[in-house]
This record gives sequence, structure tokens and C-alpha cells, in this order.
Amino acid sequence: MRRLFISNEDESPKIFKNGVLDLLSRTSWYAPAIFWLPVLSGMFIYTLSKNTITLEKGILYFCLSIAFWTLTEYILHRFVFHYRPTTELGQRIHFIFHGIHHDYPRDSKRLVLPPSLSFVFSLPFFALFYATLGQYYIVFFIGFMLGYVCYDTCHYALHHAKWDHPIFTKLKEQHMLHHYNDPDHGYGVTSAIWDKVFKTSLKK
Repeated sequence: MRRLFISNEDESPKIFKNGVLDLLSRTSWYAPAIFWLPVLSGMFIYTLSKNTITLEKGILYFCLSIAFWTLTEYILHRFVFHYRPTTELGQRIHFIFHGIHHDYPRDSKRLVLPPSLSFVFSLPFFALFYATLGQYYIVFFIGFMLGYVCYDTCHYALHHAKWDHPIFTKLKEQHMLHHYNDPDHGYGVTSAIWDKVFKTSLKK
């Protein structure tokens, strides 16, 4: 079986010649929560102050947004992060965004996306929700981005935390199989439901 990683140590190799840019490519696991939770809290307070949505529909849209995040997580991981480009530039971009994570799966500084990048990537989704969901777009965006924060935190924990809980243990087992046994299956990180739906579940 081919080796699916370069190093299994917590080391963070340099990927940019520019020292500042390379430093900015690293971030702490708690950075997404520190950035996004105040932002989303402010958006929640703003929504309440407008008093234009009903509680029942607000809860419904929030729950739907969490489900939509899990699908987005699966699609991004499968079709974007594991896309195999053929050009040199494409391969370089792929390595920076996800390839390095598979080469150095225990690099604790590159397990979550820097908040500046996650903010930029969130803008198209915000625009989509604004254009399609009417007055519930903020509630949907809040739930969607909370899903993202949970994903980033969970992803870090799967690689570095030790927690003896059946759900966590199962998620960790599946994700480690994805890294060390079969990177072409098991794309769900916080949930395995879409792997089951699209028949990409891991086999031991």
C-alpha cells in the first residue's frame, strides 16, 4: 500500500517563500470561533431587533441551514478539496488548500482556515442566501456559519483530541481511515450521512 502521508508528526512545513505570507497560512484551532461567534451574535441581535421573522420559521430555517452546511461540507471536501488538477498552477493551489493537510495530517497550525479566508469564502454564500431566502437570510447564514465553526473545531479535535465518547470515537475512526487508508471515500467530517447517501462510505 502506498504511503498516504509524508509526516505523522505535529510539524508545519514552509509552503511560501515569503515569511509573512507563510506565517499567515497558519492559525490556531480556536481562531474561527473567536472571529465568527461575535459576528454571528451581532447578526442574531440585529435580526431580533428587526422583529420581522416568526420564531417557528426562524427555528426551521436555522435547522435547515445546519443540514445545508453538512451537504456543503461534503461537496467541498469531495469535489473541491479532492479534485485532482493537471496543471502545475492547479496542483500548487490544491496543495496549499488541502494537499498539505494529507501530507502532514497532524500539522496543528493548518487544520482550520484562517478567519480572513473564511470571511472571503463566506461572502458568496451570504449573497446566495440574501438573494433566495428573503427575510430569513440572516438566520440561515448564522446557522450555516455555526456549522462551519463546528466543522473546523471538530476537524481539529479529530486529529488532536482524546475523548472517550462513542460518537466522537466513531467520527475519529472514520476520518483517520480517510487519511491513512482510503482518501477517495469518507468525505464527511462532522457527519457520515452524505457518504451514505452518495455511496462513498468507508469500508474497514
